Order: sequence, then structure tokens, then C-alpha cells
Amino acid sequence: MTDELILASSSPFRAQLVKNAGLFMKIEKAKIDERRIEKELDDFLPKEIAQKLAQEKASEVSTRFPNALVIGCDQVLELEGRILHKPADIEDAYHRLFELSGKTHHLHSGVAIFKNTHLLWSHVAVARMTMRPLNPQFVNYYLTRVGRNILSSVGAYHIEDEGIQLFEKIEGDYFTVLGLPLLPLLNEFRKLEIIDG
Repeated sequence: MTDELILASSSPFRAQLVKNAGLFMKIEKAKIDERRIEKELDDFLPKEIAQKLAQEKASEVSTRFPNALVIGCDQVLELEGRILHKPADIEDAYHRLFELSGKTHHLHSGVAIFKNTHLLWSHVAVARMTMRPLNPQFVNYYLTRVGRNILSSVGAYHIEDEGIQLFEKIEGDYFTVLGLPLLPLLNEFRKLEIIDG
């Protein structure tokens, strides 16, 4: 591997995923206004929005580090055709869980590679998440245990922790659920000869 790799994400989970895969990436948070971009993409499908946000993040960081390979990623939660955003507080998280309770929602995870401000590749993967019917007692117990850390998740859950107890079925790979489709990314790295293999 000869190119410097940069992950345009502030997510510690995504940083850990690439580290666990043996990739050594510098972390640089993208300086973009995601909500503004979403408004501009009002007529786009949720998966297209996830892809565009991943591209925008990688593109912005690429302008600051033009010689690096920049990986951008983003995730959009779609419930019944609507896009949901991160809960504002614990009360909002409580309502979010009941909004998702007993239903299937989709996590659209986009990833993109930029170099010298040019798009080299992009991809979107989708996970179907079916939450079991929840009762208020369990949700209160769950939110008390996980605390405010859960506000970093749009769905008010982390499946890598106790959030897995909320689900009855998950269709899609683990990495897509965490917001970084790692298997397609590694495959593209091999095609680009960024990693051996």
C-alpha cells in the first residue's frame, strides 16, 4: 500500500472497523452541512442520499488532502419512506424506539473513494432491520443502561452492544449496519491495488 488513506468520518465505530481490518487510516472529519445537502436532494431516494453524503464527505476532505485516498461514508435510516435523524435527547430516543417497534426499517450505507477531488468509486449497501414489538418497561430499562451514548445512533441502538436485544431479524451484513460497507470497500481496494491480495 503506497497511498495515504484517510477516513472522512468522526465515528469511533467506523474507525475501529478499518483498524480491525488491518487498514491504517488517518481520521479527518468532513466539514459539510449534512442537513443542507439533504434538503437539496429532496427528490432523491434514501439510498441515493446516503451515497451522495458519502461522496460529499470524501470530496470535502480530498480538497484538503489531495494526494491521499479519502474514504467517505454515511448512513441513512429509512422508515416507511421517511428519513429519520438522530434523536435529540433520551425522551426523543424513547419515542424513536416505539416508532421503530414491530416494524422493518432500512439502513442505507454509502461509501466512496476520492483522490485529488475526483470520485474513483462509490457504493451503497442496504440492511433490513426488523425490530421486535417493544414494551415500555424494557425500553426504560434499556435506555437507563445505555445512557446518552445512544444519541449518537439514528435508530437509538448499537447492535454491537445491548441494542441487539431490540431485534428479531436483521438482513444484511454487520458492517452495513454500522455504516461502512467494508467488504465491497476491501474488494475495491484490491482492484485498485491499494492493498495486496
